[in-house]
Amino acid sequence: MKRALLNIDYTNDFVAEDGALTCGKPGQVIEPYVAELTNQFIKDGDFVVFAVDVHEQDDPFHPESKLFPPHNIRGTDGRTLYGNVRLSYEANKGHPNVMFLDKTRYSAFAGTELELKLRERGITELHLVGVCTDICVLHTAVEAYNAGYDIVIHKDGVASFNEAGHEWALGHFESVLGATVR
Repeated sequence: MKRALLNIDYTNDFVAEDGALTCGKPGQVIEPYVAELTNQFIKDGDFVVFAVDVHEQDDPFHPESKLFPPHNIRGTDGRTLYGNVRLSYEANKGHPNVMFLDKTRYSAFAGTELELKLRERGITELHLVGVCTDICVLHTAVEAYNAGYDIVIHKDGVASFNEAGHEWALGHFESVLGATVR
């Protein structure tokens, strides 16, 4: 079984203390786990995708502009990968099994070439880490389920600014999407 790691939205705006839409401590606590897992997948020769939210400055047409403050604006430090996850990406940038993927919706599949890249590599199992458990990780997992992938959610590698939503999503992954939560 070929596997891939989807590292979702682990950016300064979502994780740093002063991020525009930060998970704060819950997002920061998972950094060592996310970085170590990312490095292990790269070392093992697995496909690693950094799926990163991108928005344009002052875009009144994006549906999130009505829901959240501006975040992950193209070209800003807020959109930079956070901490050691950034270092993992930078050390492996350009590697054929490492991909940076711009996404404009919650799901890493919506409007991107993610599924094409996974299918051309014969990937059947997706491992998900990142933020927010109950938003972007959840929506990506739902589309992965609908596309027929086996899904593994790394409990120590996901976080949210909404603890109730985080816990609900962990249960939903297992009971409704048939994901393995480790």
